Amino acid sequence: MIATHSRNLFHDAEREQLELFHALPGDLAPRDAQDLMAYPFFSLAKSRRLAPIDFKMGDISIKVEASADHGMATIWDADVLIWAASQIVQARDRGLRTSRLMAATPHEILTFVGRGVGARDYHRLKAALDRLQSTSVSTSIRQPTERRRHRFSWINEWKERADPSGRPLGLELILPDWFYAGVLDDALVLTIDRAYFALTGGLERWLYRLVRKHGGRQDGGWSFDFGHLHAKSGALSPLKHFAFDLRDIVRRQPLPNYRLMIERGLLGAEILVFVPIAIDPSERIARHFESSRRTGDKL
Repeated sequence: MIATHSRNLFHDAEREQLELFHALPGDLAPRDAQDLMAYPFFSLAKSRRLAPIDFKMGDISIKVEASADHGMATIWDADVLIWAASQIVQARDRGLRTSRLMAATPHEILTFVGRGVGARDYHRLKAALDRLQSTSVSTSIRQPTERRRHRFSWINEWKERADPSGRPLGLELILPDWFYAGVLDDALVLTIDRAYFALTGGLERWLYRLVRKHGGRQDGGWSFDFGHLHAKSGALSPLKHFAFDLRDIVRRQPLPNYRLMIERGLLGAEILVFVPIAIDPSERIARHFESSRRTGDKL
């Protein structure tokens, strides 16, 4: 009881120090945080995940822990963070004041990420916010020394707003400083294709973000061996099943603006190669409308 009271006092004090930022209208370009694109921060499964992600590579360490009540935040839930990053970058570029305390309507968030706006979609958005708030992350990324850690949740808190008569006014949420600081650093944010929101599989969504982060616009593309990709994904499936799913993605070629290929390395190891492909402007427009029409039902 004392701990809960102290936590509430901390959140109240934090809220009082933050200026409320209202979501900007219009069709903003989707922006993603590069740290989230490069490392395993989210569950790739649609079923509830309770097993933690414990990732170490070089001087990078990440531990993601789920709550028993809500499960780990998923890569679909991360669409809310893409919406938030897009709002912050757009406001900053317009010379507007930004804040970690953000206000929006569910309709604004859902339409931005290509979801429906029915009662079921609103319910799923609230469940996503619960998972983002209850998932605990500890990482050495962007810390001064390797032994330092930053611990946070993807959302410090969120609440539904209403007027005195009880009419809903939307949502408020507070972003963690670690995420907010990364978004404000222009070098740590990338624009992503809106067709990303139409990708329905967790692995293909994760793979697009990784490819976009590393491949960029390089003509020669990029490559990773399957074992390295498996480690960076944080997926629970064994390498054999992971490799099967990767081959299926290569067969289907679902990633916007990138072509995937498989090559054989030393000792026959499979290597995923990805290169950017040129998109005709008229085809890009057609893809945008197709993406809007083929909205997934998961958030």
